[in-house]
Amino acid sequence: MVARVSTVAFQGIEGVPVDVQVMVAPGKIGMQIVGLPDKAVAESRERVQAALHASGLVLPPKRVTINLAPADLPKEGSHFDLPIALGLMAALGAIPADALADFVVIGELNLDGSIAAVAGALPAAIGANALGKGLICPAESGPEAAWAGEGMDILAPRSLIALANHFRGTQVLSRPVPAVRASPANLPDLADIKGQESAKRALEVAAAGGHNLLMVGPPGSGKSMLAARLPSILPTLSPTELLDVSMIHSVAGQLSGGKLSDRRPFRTPHHSATMAALVGGGLRARPGEASLAHHGVLFLDELPEFQPQVLDALRQPLETGECIIARANHRVSYPASFQLIAAMNPCRCGMAGEPGQTCARGIRCAADYQARISGPMMDRIDIRIDVPAVTAVDLIRPMPAERSADVARRVERARERQRERFQALDIPGIALNARAPTSMIEALAEPDAGALQLLRDAAEKFRFSARGYHRVLKVARTLADLDGSEKLGRIHLAEAISYRIPSDRLMAVA
Repeated sequence: MVARVSTVAFQGIEGVPVDVQVMVAPGKIGMQIVGLPDKAVAESRERVQAALHASGLVLPPKRVTINLAPADLPKEGSHFDLPIALGLMAALGAIPADALADFVVIGELNLDGSIAAVAGALPAAIGANALGKGLICPAESGPEAAWAGEGMDILAPRSLIALANHFRGTQVLSRPVPAVRASPANLPDLADIKGQESAKRALEVAAAGGHNLLMVGPPGSGKSMLAARLPSILPTLSPTELLDVSMIHSVAGQLSGGKLSDRRPFRTPHHSATMAALVGGGLRARPGEASLAHHGVLFLDELPEFQPQVLDALRQPLETGECIIARANHRVSYPASFQLIAAMNPCRCGMAGEPGQTCARGIRCAADYQARISGPMMDRIDIRIDVPAVTAVDLIRPMPAERSADVARRVERARERQRERFQALDIPGIALNARAPTSMIEALAEPDAGALQLLRDAAEKFRFSARGYHRVLKVARTLADLDGSEKLGRIHLAEAISYRIPSDRLMAVA
């Protein structure tokens, strides 16, 4: 007799169906797992036997063969423990085999028979729901899986005994309830920053349109403080965005307690991060920081300190909104539609271009430091601003500063205008000006005659690339949305161009 249990193997954020086939037959005593298992799956043999023994079930002195079909699909991870154990229990008659036919099963086993949480419960639940099946998962993963659908059957036992009792009818497992992680109540506020009004304005524009932003200034000028306050002015995730973000974090095993959050991701990798850490990869092709920042912010502090090839690896995700990891035997794609915020000093000593300060190595210091950022990478940054050192006047007698809540309301109104515009044009998946298709941005951001002449003169003088030209239009469209204007005026285009012109501090890159 062959017992069958359904489970999934993860490719990106998709759950590919896998059929676990278990056969107990006469022959040499032992258990064999076939079907391209990795080390974690192969070791499940010992965990399953120990867990079954702890649950009071002794394997017969026979040959046990477990096939993970399709056989040519690599199987990775510890979540195959539970389906293998349930297949064995069904083959031995400990639970009715037909009871498992309507479920997809994932879970890792402890040696005492308890079931440990695993990564990927949400994608597995959504995949099971698409197949018209329920899900059996660990109790700690139940609140996460419950988001897949209200009418879906979900069993979240704490142990093999609890699950067996449920199928026998001596115990009833209640359906888990979707869990939400409480939003932090003490987000850093823009009102904490003294001075830097121009930088705050640029931060608001970047938040309103989802534009990439680079801040250049000496140490201690407040660049990192400004970036840390960006989450306080960004709107919460929509229900669709919430599921998209949570699927990636679920596969990465970063949903604490199975609780979802409607706050936009804010990822801050250290400048020593490798290419695999930033864009994804490794032995099991896991999502990187770019994908974990999907629908959120990727903040790169000390930008030139990152390895140049690592930074250039972000060029494709910035354009396409996805990270594609290609290997000899498989290809994985992770969504990566993020907003890049970067900060840097103008030179290695940090004081180039600062009044009253001189650089020890002269202009060569700034040139060598900034040359670590390639021209194509810089061309993908919409807004570039100077963040000068804060003056004593700002510190001693600061002007009243606007709170993040007030700025957030303007950002939300501007984003609502963008959503309505793209919905009216029937452009699916686009809600921000920064993501507008190049083929449509000229129609969406059509300037008046005076503004058009200004744009033409600026493009010729500063030699904008085609990408730079269109990104100026996108920023100008956002500025008009913040003003509540449908028409682009000269003032909107002038401000957008000022954000595109290289500052005096950016001498080596343009």
